[in-house]
Amino acid sequence: MEFKTDILSVFDRQWALLTAGNEEKFNTMTVSWGGLGTIWNKPAATVYVRTSRYTHEFLDQNEYFTLSFYPEEYRKILGVLGSKSGREMDKMKDSGLTPVKTGESVSFEEAQVTLLCRKLFTQRLELSNIPGQIVKDMYSTDAPHDMYIGEIVEILRRD
Repeated sequence: MEFKTDILSVFDRQWALLTAGNEEKFNTMTVSWGGLGTIWNKPAATVYVRTSRYTHEFLDQNEYFTLSFYPEEYRKILGVLGSKSGREMDKMKDSGLTPVKTGESVSFEEAQVTLLCRKLFTQRLELSNIPGQIVKDMYSTDAPHDMYIGEIVEILRRD
C-alpha cells in the first residue's frame, strides 16, 4: 500500500470525508482533524469526532470506516457536509455525491483516494489532560471529541 500526500496538510487544508455505516444506512461528515502514521506495526489513520455528531453513532456501531479525499472543486460540498447534520438533512441528495460500497463501509465515486479502515481503538479525549486555554477555546460550548484509530486495510484510487 502506498499513499503519497503532504501529511501535515491533508486534513487541515484539504479536508476529508469520514464515512461510517453500510450501504443501507450510513453517514458522512467532513473532518479536518486527523493524522496518518503507524501504530502496533500497522498503517493507521486517526480521526477525532465530537460525541454530539451523528456520524459518531455510526462509528461506534460499525467496525469499519472510510476516509476519502477529493479534488479542490469539491471543497464547497465538503463545507456543507461538515456544517449540516445527517439527522436534519439528506446529505446524499443535497451533495450530489455517489455512494459506493467500499469493503465493509461506504465511500463515494468522486473521491480521488479512499482509505478503508478497520477500527482498532476508541477513546474519549480527557479534558483534564488538555491545556486550559484549548479547553476554553474548543470545549466551553460544545461536546468533547472521541479519538478513533483505524488500521488502513486498503487504499483505493480513482484513475
